[in-house]
Amino acid sequence: MRYFLEIAYDGTRFHGWQVQPNALTVQEVLEDCLSKVLREKINTTGSGRTDTGVHASQQFVHFDSEQQLDPQHIVFRLNRILPDAISVRNLYLVPNEAHARFDAFARTYHYHITLHKNPFKRYYAWYHSRELNVEKMNEAAAILLKYEDFTTFSKVKGDTKHYRCEMYEAVWQQEGEELVFAIRANRFLRGMVRLIVGTLVDVGKGKLTVQEFEQVVASQNRSKSSGAAPSEGLYLARVEYPPHIIARST
Repeated sequence: MRYFLEIAYDGTRFHGWQVQPNALTVQEVLEDCLSKVLREKINTTGSGRTDTGVHASQQFVHFDSEQQLDPQHIVFRLNRILPDAISVRNLYLVPNEAHARFDAFARTYHYHITLHKNPFKRYYAWYHSRELNVEKMNEAAAILLKYEDFTTFSKVKGDTKHYRCEMYEAVWQQEGEELVFAIRANRFLRGMVRLIVGTLVDVGKGKLTVQEFEQVVASQNRSKSSGAAPSEGLYLARVEYPPHIIARST
């Protein structure tokens, strides 16, 4: 039987989601705890990868088990042995062909910028002391919805076969002392959100005009983007699935 597990994690001490040699990852810790609780070897597949230091307020993974699992019981037992940086929210029995990565039709990331130095936010937001023109940043962000090829905001390495993404939302909002960027699309390229944020911040600082930002996007040239924003401000915030897989994924 196939199950979807909904989790959240603080990525500060992890070298990203995906298992890798000689580094502590979220997937490694989760699989180890799942295997202990279920007393069988468990391999997971995530809805997507997050890089070192990146957080997730909602991430889904799928795994297979021959056991019929009680969701409430398994969630309780997992949360008892998982480290404080990882929590399990829900467990769903799903169709056997359901796939956490390929069946997701939309993903949303949030990026947090704090405008005042806050020691309690140092691992969870990018501190930016200079005033930013949010109106111009939103003008530039809206341009992203006009394009499908995001080669400009992709990392060179990786197994990506194409650089097309369908963008649904890209907007900045001020929430108290923070700026929060919400970006929603059907898929994202490796490092894409942090490169977009870094380039939009250059618009907010006046280093790029809105028109120059559009030229950067249209260029399909990785060297035209600004430096990537720091990892600590980035969160995988929402993953959406068709109702026949998960009736409620918010």
